[in-house]
Amino acid sequence: MGEKKEIVAPEHDVNAKWDACIDLTTRRFVYSSLGGAFAGLLFFRSPVTRWASIAFGAGIGIGSAYTDCSRAFDAPPPPKSAETSVSQAAEE
Repeated sequence: MGEKKEIVAPEHDVNAKWDACIDLTTRRFVYSSLGGAFAGLLFFRSPVTRWASIAFGAGIGIGSAYTDCSRAFDAPPPPKSAETSVSQAAEE
């Protein structure tokens, strides 16, 4: 009673795209927040402006991750390689 596992091409594997996007979003959120915290400590005295710089950094991280993930999901499939089209033309 074995299960058949279908092998999906990488450009069509939605689970892999979601995993990559979650990983990218997490990393960019954390690193941008840390960058904002460092900039807040370096440039500002008021706790409110320090928190604002952290929030600004987090927003930049999430925004850039969203842009890259939307490109990953909306990207058209890669074009066929030249070898494939040449070999198909030779067969005909």
